[in-house]
Amino acid sequence: MATTASVSLAAALLLLLGVAACSDTDNGAGDASSSPSDGAATTNPQDGPPAGYPDGHAPIPAAAQAEDVSSPTAVIGTGTPSSCTSDAFVAAVANGGVITFDCGPDPVTIVLTATAKVFNDKGTKLVIDGGNKVSLSGGGKLRILYMATCDQAQVYPPGSGDCNTNPGVELVVQNITFVDGNAKGVPEGMNNGGGGGAIYAQGGSLKVVNSRFFNNLCDDLGSDVGGGAIRKLDYLVATGAGPSHPVWIVNSTFGGKAGFGNSCANGGALSSIGVSWNILNTLLSESAAVGHGANSGQGGNGGAIYNDGNEIVLNITSSLIENNKANEGGSAVFFVSNNQTGSITVTDSITRNNPRGTFETPNLPGFYVIAKDPAHIVNSQILR
Repeated sequence: MATTASVSLAAALLLLLGVAACSDTDNGAGDASSSPSDGAATTNPQDGPPAGYPDGHAPIPAAAQAEDVSSPTAVIGTGTPSSCTSDAFVAAVANGGVITFDCGPDPVTIVLTATAKVFNDKGTKLVIDGGNKVSLSGGGKLRILYMATCDQAQVYPPGSGDCNTNPGVELVVQNITFVDGNAKGVPEGMNNGGGGGAIYAQGGSLKVVNSRFFNNLCDDLGSDVGGGAIRKLDYLVATGAGPSHPVWIVNSTFGGKAGFGNSCANGGALSSIGVSWNILNTLLSESAAVGHGANSGQGGNGGAIYNDGNEIVLNITSSLIENNKANEGGSAVFFVSNNQTGSITVTDSITRNNPRGTFETPNLPGFYVIAKDPAHIVNSQILR
């Protein structure tokens, strides 16, 4: 494994050791004195672009469809914006099930005062549906949503096997916006380790449908920390077959407009170790990997997407990746399969205006790829 190319899985496992502290600060809060330039709540979600890549028309498999929320377990609010509170949302997430909102006829932003945390013993699926009206904000001070099968404070999942191999909870977020999440200052080496300004998910599975992510942040420096919007760790690996539960990202927008991008040391929008991804009809733009020195230093890999692991698969279909930056490798995508068993396929998509950092794969502008085979580019434009 080249020191400038990837993070070892052994380092990633350090994130899963120890007992997580129970305070909201340790489980996702950044510096409470953050200035606007550090992610304070200045973003108006209504000024952001809609969810999804307008020219993305890939068919959506059944596994990637939005969930039925016609019979919710919990409804946040009683018809007015003021009734949709942080406390109510945090409590609903802790109880699990299907969550919807009744905040009135107009769009509303709920600024959280505590990170919402998933408990692993409250059912096998948690669905959060914003009805295309609700935005969840970290206020520029804290991580918005947190899930970890190996965090004892969130209860180990029931069933056989250790926390790394237990399926845990399927987390689904749909028809919702995440804005001004901030995971800066969350110490690495904790179960809730760094990254994931909007969503941190270790173990279990994750599906994102018709959702938007604006101005979410994590630490500016770190060889491993990543995912301004989403950080996913997953060790459910079947040898030779890739992780058992790929992340679905469907008809969603990360950034999409100048001033709305996400950022972190690595993986400005998305970051993962040991995880496969299926990304469909999605727009990723204006995000940045702001670290420097690559993996032997303080990051800077993967302006939009950072994937590291072994038997991992990345499928990007009918999507647009543009105007992302990485100080080091892969302004669009940084993809490293350490044992060179993984694969990356880009189908019916466009990547453009992702400037070269200090290194990238020859003849693949904006990408750095180590995989079983060269990146499979199918009916796509990979442009400088």
